[in-house]
Amino acid sequence: KVKYLDMGGGFCSSNTLKGSYLQGVDVIPNFDDYAEAIVNTLLHFGFKPDELPLLILETGRALIDEAGYLLGSVLATKRLADSRRATVLDIGVNIMFTSFWYNHRVSPAQDFTQHAEEMALYGPLCMNIDCLRESVSLPLLKKGDRVVVHEVGAYNMTQWMQFITLRPNVVMIDTTGKVHLIRKNETVETIVENENVPDHLKVFKL
Repeated sequence: KVKYLDMGGGFCSSNTLKGSYLQGVDVIPNFDDYAEAIVNTLLHFGFKPDELPLLILETGRALIDEAGYLLGSVLATKRLADSRRATVLDIGVNIMFTSFWYNHRVSPAQDFTQHAEEMALYGPLCMNIDCLRESVSLPLLKKGDRVVVHEVGAYNMTQWMQFITLRPNVVMIDTTGKVHLIRKNETVETIVENENVPDHLKVFKL
């Protein structure tokens, strides 16, 4: 008698990998697809309804990625040498590490016009690797506008860096729509509170 089926992990996120011809949502199976394949297989092998095995899944990023969103603000806009628009956000690769291999979907968080333009999205870090999207079509954004980066729940908080900018608040929205602050943003105090400076270095002398 089969007591359980362990399907393991490796279930993909629907995010689009850089270099992919098709969007991730068009090529990655969803949970309905997985359920159909598993159930049909169980029925095909003749399992009785009262003898179905325990199904074990390690869903990983396929489940948790869709639970996370990142809210950012526009700091500045300008034209690049190739005439493309560049939009600088207050969130960079130090906060959204997975932007190195995913083309995350980005959308404006406020009302917008139907006119859109190809633009590059940059973060606030002082280095040219801080590019969230090399090219994305978005409505014209101005300083102070907000944007939402979709499906960032997997591997971003565990990899984000305390580098140049401080890490932001993390909030949870429950099933009733109530917002809970579950992790406070960093401050200078929280950064230095764990530092232990030797006494002979506390007084600076020339």
